[in-house]
Amino acid sequence: MAKEVGRKVVAQNKKARHDYHIEDTFEAGLVLTGTEVKSLRAGRASLVDGFGEVERGEAWLLHVHIPEYTQGTWTNHETRRRRKMLLHRTEIERIERRTTEKGLTIVPLSLYFKDGRAKVEIALARGKKTYDKRHAIAERTATREAERDLGRRLKGIH
Repeated sequence: MAKEVGRKVVAQNKKARHDYHIEDTFEAGLVLTGTEVKSLRAGRASLVDGFGEVERGEAWLLHVHIPEYTQGTWTNHETRRRRKMLLHRTEIERIERRTTEKGLTIVPLSLYFKDGRAKVEIALARGKKTYDKRHAIAERTATREAERDLGRRLKGIH
């Protein structure tokens, strides 16, 4: 079988960019079992409740839901188990330092296959307040209306 090339996105956490200020992103490998990989290749996963933590010099991904593989037997995996993230030592130390000092959270943004290997994009993020969310929505609406008006003027419609 030929080796996969490129990036195939399995799951994205679209709500994370709405709920958090993203300060820094990292790409991490994942330690998975066989049935987890097969379930991911079928395109099934959810990052909604997921978060990360650093414990004793190791990075972990928690509460990410990878459903059981349908053709799996008694060797199937737990759906919400702790999964180890593979990062360089310096990256783990930097993440640990920033989460303890500055009160940042580790949030998974997307889960994908890159050249046949399962990867997760994580972010160091700070939670937004409700007024920040309202401001972002108002800003997005204003730019959309401005672009719409500009398009109408260019077409000659008032």
